[in-house]
Amino acid sequence: MNSIWIGSLLISLLHSLIPNHWLPVLAIGRKEKWSRGDILQVTLISGLAHVLSTIIIGIFLGIIGAELSISISRFSKVIAPSLLVLLGLYFIIQHYRHHHFHVHEQDIRQRTKSGIIFSLVIAMFLSPCMEIEPYFLLAGTLGRVQVMLIAAIYAVVTIAGMLIWVHLAYKNMVKYNWHKLEHNAGIITGLILILTGLISMIFS
Repeated sequence: MNSIWIGSLLISLLHSLIPNHWLPVLAIGRKEKWSRGDILQVTLISGLAHVLSTIIIGIFLGIIGAELSISISRFSKVIAPSLLVLLGLYFIIQHYRHHHFHVHEQDIRQRTKSGIIFSLVIAMFLSPCMEIEPYFLLAGTLGRVQVMLIAAIYAVVTIAGMLIWVHLAYKNMVKYNWHKLEHNAGIITGLILILTGLISMIFS
């Protein structure tokens, strides 16, 4: 059980660091000469949209996990952790085919502020974090409380991380090779999923 919490926490932390969650808002905000408060507010709104779509899918997967654990006794002990391992391998193999969420200048040219914000919110809602979803499936085998806990961990860490990094980047307090982190995110995600799956199988 602890491995699920730790794994979901690590995935949430990783993806709150990846710039495609918050850098577009910062870049557009600076181009449009928004205040720091406006940029943080839009980051919060777009972050909530991103978290909402992720949790909706996660709850659905949690229900599936709960139903399967009832009908298939081995699901929670063997099959679900094995799915984590397989998904981890998939992310490692496919990491070089990753896609970024980009909002280009031509996409926002001649748009009103409300139109820009609406576009950001829709884009974030339609790009849920699929890497956290296997944890909802596994948590579903342990009960509704565990699913809600994973949702809470993901929501708090993701939104807080986005706000913190936007604040720091706005003040030019962080300088890092973000593309390198984003490029390697698939490998890191895959390793976390594999490790969580193996621990769940061994200690369940």
